Amino acid sequence: MKKLLLSLALATLSATLIFVSCKKSDDSSSTPYKCTTCSTTPEAKAAWDGSSKGIYKGIVVGSTGTIKFDIANDTSAITATMDIDGTTVVLTSNVSWVNGQAYTAPFTGTLNGQTVTIHLSVGATGSNPTITSSDIPGHPNAVFDISKETSNALIECYEGTYTTTKPESGTFNIVLSRALGKWGGIIRKTGSTEQSEGSGTIDANGTMKDDDGHLIGTLSNDQITGQFQDSDNNTVTVTGKRTL
Repeated sequence: MKKLLLSLALATLSATLIFVSCKKSDDSSSTPYKCTTCSTTPEAKAAWDGSSKGIYKGIVVGSTGTIKFDIANDTSAITATMDIDGTTVVLTSNVSWVNGQAYTAPFTGTLNGQTVTIHLSVGATGSNPTITSSDIPGHPNAVFDISKETSNALIECYEGTYTTTKPESGTFNIVLSRALGKWGGIIRKTGSTEQSEGSGTIDANGTMKDDDGHLIGTLSNDQITGQFQDSDNNTVTVTGKRTL
């Protein structure tokens, strides 16, 4: 997973950052959210673990959503499915996959009667999956964080928010792999066209830290919750649920 730079409120966290778990409710028996439509095992085939072929999953910010690319994983079909603000868009590409080569192609579909185009670029071994450009009607400043799924590392995507006592609020979407113990995220303040990015680790207990070792939140089932104070003594609350 790509290493990202953590900024926004998270970048101001001091070494003495105080982490307080954020509970869904005062009922200790409350069960954290579980995504019943999400895959529990990798969809990616082992044969494509070191190839540009396979499954790629990621998050979208602008407004909020997820995207999955299927580059001939099970069949010769090359497609993508994007969910953005609750609307599903199916995209296809006419660029054939070639063994041993990088894959770069436009994916096109329709959103509210208008054409969507998203350009994906992937290295020959599946490295550095990147959206090089996108044209999504109604979402002119959309940004993405994409990761390759392998047969032994399920990729999960979470749509979430953050609020602070500054006050400030916005989108905080996260893509992670429990098997790899890593997460990456995109943060955008409500009303802004600019974003910040973050990354870090996640342990077997679901404890999430940024790259500087600061506690960010806890993953339980398919729900992320966290509350902490930044160096300006603002309380930052993050929440997120898995949607892919």
